[in-house]
Amino acid sequence: QVRLVESGGGLVQAGGSLRLSCAASGRTFSNCGMSWFRQAPGKEREFVAGISWNGGTTNYAKSVLGRFTVSRDNAKNTVYLQMNSLEPEDTAVYFCAAAFGPTAPRAPNGPNYWGQGTQVTVSS
Repeated sequence: QVRLVESGGGLVQAGGSLRLSCAASGRTFSNCGMSWFRQAPGKEREFVAGISWNGGTTNYAKSVLGRFTVSRDNAKNTVYLQMNSLEPEDTAVYFCAAAFGPTAPRAPNGPNYWGQGTQVTVSS
């Protein structure tokens, strides 16, 4: 069992930065690929960024490539999402997700576990 708790969301002006954290409980965190998804009002949940279980492989949605960075610290059971150059289009609830195995889940039906989400609002 893995429990995920996100933090770090908030209100920021366009061009600003935020750092999201996802703290995981359970001893299987290092066996999971981890991802961040987001869901804006009226839109489907979409993949944002993912990182493999050892941190060796990362991947990103085209819309955030070059602006967002995903990382993890297995000693702290935590995954991070550094978000720079934020745009109003980045406004959404951001979810942390875990899937057993080495690769990060990219489809919304891929994760075994989800966090409760944290709101990110970018004002223009």
